[in-house]
Amino acid sequence: MIDLYTYATPNGWKASVMLEELAVPYTVKLVDLQRRQQQLPDFTALNPNGRIPVIVDRSADDFCVFESGAILIYLAQKHGRLLPVDAKQQSLVMQWLMFQMGGLGPMMGQANVFNRYFPEKIPSVIARYQNESKRLLSVLDQRLSAHEYLAGDYSIADIANWCWARGHEWSGIDIDELPHLQRWLSTIEQRPAAQRGVKVPFDISDVIGAGRKEASAQDYANAGQSLFKPLSSGG
Repeated sequence: MIDLYTYATPNGWKASVMLEELAVPYTVKLVDLQRRQQQLPDFTALNPNGRIPVIVDRSADDFCVFESGAILIYLAQKHGRLLPVDAKQQSLVMQWLMFQMGGLGPMMGQANVFNRYFPEKIPSVIARYQNESKRLLSVLDQRLSAHEYLAGDYSIADIANWCWARGHEWSGIDIDELPHLQRWLSTIEQRPAAQRGVKVPFDISDVIGAGRKEASAQDYANAGQSLFKPLSSGG
């Protein structure tokens, strides 16, 4: 049994989609980012960096894993799925996983912050992160023009990148001219485990993904702006 500490974000979905793919029983522990529960001592005892997701493996002496990429690797290695054993094939998967961890995720994350949440709209900053995100999505498109998935068979590299790339509209990025990326997004969107995983810990399909509605997205963004307001000093 796994305890999954998470919220409705691309990094959180990486863990829940993976658990769904593996059919591993897990219990969802909601960490409400809007109430800043990720900063509470009980949570930072699990992840000193105060970020979701975190898993606690109850079947392995309550072993705790933080960082979404590390969670994917741990679960893949433990269950022998979605990560090849062959050194070269495993390296290929790791390369595309690191592409997401070091590039696509941070750039799209900043595009989301400045496009959706930040109280001051700074066009040059928004354009910088949207343009770099678009470039990285174009790299995926080029790779997928000659490959069904990013690194051989469907793997943790696909899970990681898909959980971010599916939110391109939320980031304000158009992918009309990226047909191979569109094909790949649609293919993974049809996987039952992916469909279930992105509804954890709650469903925001009207905000991000195929069922997106702009009015709902704006309401969600307005609620999330509290994340970028300074904490009260009290007293």
